[in-house]
Amino acid sequence: MTMPELPEVEVTRLSFADRIAGATILSVTMGKPLRWALGCAPETLLGRQVLQVRRRGKYLLLDLTGGLLLVHLGMSGSVVFTDHLPALGKHDHFEMQTSLGTLRLNDPRRFGAVVYASSESDPIAQKLLGHLGVEPLGDDFEFTEFHLALKARQTAIKQVLLGGEIVVGVGNIYASEALFLAGIRPTVRASKISKPRALQLHMAIRQVLAEAVAKGGSTLRDFSNANGEQGHFQLEAMVYDRAGLPCRRCESPIRRIVQGQRSTFYCANCQKP
Repeated sequence: MTMPELPEVEVTRLSFADRIAGATILSVTMGKPLRWALGCAPETLLGRQVLQVRRRGKYLLLDLTGGLLLVHLGMSGSVVFTDHLPALGKHDHFEMQTSLGTLRLNDPRRFGAVVYASSESDPIAQKLLGHLGVEPLGDDFEFTEFHLALKARQTAIKQVLLGGEIVVGVGNIYASEALFLAGIRPTVRASKISKPRALQLHMAIRQVLAEAVAKGGSTLRDFSNANGEQGHFQLEAMVYDRAGLPCRRCESPIRRIVQGQRSTFYCANCQKP
């Protein structure tokens, strides 16, 4: 099971942010317990307005007239926002009816969560967001700082990217793709990457994530945005989930290894150690 990564969360945000902005919360219904508790009585949210929907890493942040809701899709979650929904199913664990439509979280494995915090400085929010690195698609993702941070890391570059402390949201799919684009072997120690190669990786991270957002993210299992639309990035993946298939560049077979209990895909010919 491949969990939604930054592009899928951003695509989800874009699919309903404008439509829910200004909505008044009319009711909140909770299903089975999720990864973390809501953190407030559902009825205390009634009457508040949704001001905007932002994203921080893999979290959706719904700013309210009082506080905010942090939504995480977990490993298999998805949200839908619409006027017409069937009755709650066994995997629907959060539903918020508003004056502009209903927001529902479906999460078969229940690793996702909806958490209330009084503000981003609230200890609850800081526990979830405080350790996250810079946003890769924002202006704060600056090359010099990125390169210096890599020099201080002695672990494999793929693991460094997945850790999210230097740059947030470069999950398993897109780390493999960015490293291929940059020509870097995923097992290379981060501190050993030269400045020119680090620059290639910096640009590749931006390019891969931007392309993934433009293509609606990746649908490998059951991801869809808040309109129920699937993503198409996976159809053009260069290495991810292509073990044994010929490299799209050199025709060498794509290899698969396991790093930190996650599958890594790479081309031994195109990606140098």
